[in-house]
Amino acid sequence: MTAIPVIDVSDLMGSDAGHVAAEIGAACREVGFFYVTGHAVPAKLSASVFATAARFFAQPEAQKRKVLYTAAGNRGYVPMKGEALDPGKPADLKEAFNIGLELPADDPDVLAGRGFRAANLWPDVPGFRATMLAYFAACQDLGRLLHRAFALDLGLPPGFFADKLDRPMAVLRLLHYPPAPARAEAGQLGAGEHTDYGCVTLLATDGVGGLQVRSRTGDWLDAPHVPGAFVCNIGDCLMRWTNDIYVSTPHRVVSPAGRERFSVAFFLDPNPEAEIACLPGCAAPDRPARYAPIRGDAFLTSRLSPTYQKSGLAQ
Repeated sequence: MTAIPVIDVSDLMGSDAGHVAAEIGAACREVGFFYVTGHAVPAKLSASVFATAARFFAQPEAQKRKVLYTAAGNRGYVPMKGEALDPGKPADLKEAFNIGLELPADDPDVLAGRGFRAANLWPDVPGFRATMLAYFAACQDLGRLLHRAFALDLGLPPGFFADKLDRPMAVLRLLHYPPAPARAEAGQLGAGEHTDYGCVTLLATDGVGGLQVRSRTGDWLDAPHVPGAFVCNIGDCLMRWTNDIYVSTPHRVVSPAGRERFSVAFFLDPNPEAEIACLPGCAAPDRPARYAPIRGDAFLTSRLSPTYQKSGLAQ
């Protein structure tokens, strides 16, 4: 791996869908990362998301803590150093805000207190809720479109994943990285080395560098900003679903010197009750299923818990 491929997905619903799906499939097998262009997420909406996120993070700490993260719903504000994506290293030099699938307070799953089913926490920032929900919906549509490509590439019906992603444990995550401190703790980064937990991540960046992807040889490669494109990567859940045919690649964020950095990630995880078991066609006599079946919510819990143990937010 010497570069992350750039893939135009504008024809994924057209006559060239098979070719586009094959490009995506090759990236999923060989790199685990790819850029997506030709998507339908409006540039104006993306710009509004970044501007609104900056207003939220500029608030006093006490104001932000009014919508403090709750582990049960995986929603709310994660303070600076509130998580360690590499649990063996010091806490990450970043703060974040998580938004999940919008559910009303009287939704049966919310009332029953089911994991990853909760009402969103909304800060007192003008336009925040409307902007983020519009962006969430646009990213969810793009994520589902990419799953159509995954299905085509894997020899499955194009709509195979549709009923497994209709009430997903998706999270829209706003991220703020301050400039790198002059004296950070040994091994401390903006975001420690990790793989993502779900099926696919759609990351929008602000042009400030910092994201690095680990190659198969162990070298760290910079992932440059591509204007208007999403950086997409495969997560652990889809890797498990495909019996390791698709790869979930380690990556990290090195805080830039002298500049703050903003990014916006959309993590598409399956429905809580979706069974994550070896997909049809992903096992063979010489490649038996490597993982036992597991529910989507149980798998996500197993990956999230270590991240917050140091901060106490996992309680």
